[in-house]
Amino acid sequence: MLQTLVLTGANRGIGLELARLFTADGNRFVHACCRRPDEAAALQELAGDHAGRLAIHALDVTDAGSVADLASATGSAPIDLLLNNAGILNPRQTLDDLDFEAWETELQVNTLAPMRMALAFRAKLRQASNPRIVTISSQMGSLARPKGGSYAYRSSKAAVNKAMQGLAVDLAGEGICVVAMHPGWVRTSMGGPEAEIEPVESAKGIFAVATSLTLDDSGRFLTWDGREHAW
Repeated sequence: MLQTLVLTGANRGIGLELARLFTADGNRFVHACCRRPDEAAALQELAGDHAGRLAIHALDVTDAGSVADLASATGSAPIDLLLNNAGILNPRQTLDDLDFEAWETELQVNTLAPMRMALAFRAKLRQASNPRIVTISSQMGSLARPKGGSYAYRSSKAAVNKAMQGLAVDLAGEGICVVAMHPGWVRTSMGGPEAEIEPVESAKGIFAVATSLTLDDSGRFLTWDGREHAW
């Protein structure tokens, strides 16, 4: 029986590479989500190459109704892995140019949305034999790394780290593993051309870690290559 994955932010970068890896694996059905599927040409091509193995869904992770519609559209099968990958970074975050409305948007996408997704799929995760929630965070949210600038992004990732830590405690009794992951500094539209690794390298590491997690790992903050990261 195929395991079932729900993946947000699947239209580009790390998310698209994860969609490719999970469909190529042969053991999983992928619900790949993005805001505008009609503009996601590479994801559409992937779905065409893997008919019956990958479904594309329109999803606005900040909209409760959209998330509820997705939970309904995924059917009655257990969800084995929820991979919260969708995220945004607003470049205007210096002390001289803070955009507070954009800050609120980053909190909605980077912090609240993973919690909204977790609650929407909680019942279906409980039905799986080894249910896991993996939220892509960032070392920029680590309080162990004192840095200035990027206030909205750093605070949104620090907040989601704490939310996932608490969720791990509250869902332990339901057998659901919850971890946060730093994906590395990746050459995407968010990470920029000077970043250290390519999206496919990050995705391969995340895939390896996510597919090997058990309940004993719940509550950890991990790097893309499986190392422990300081909170």
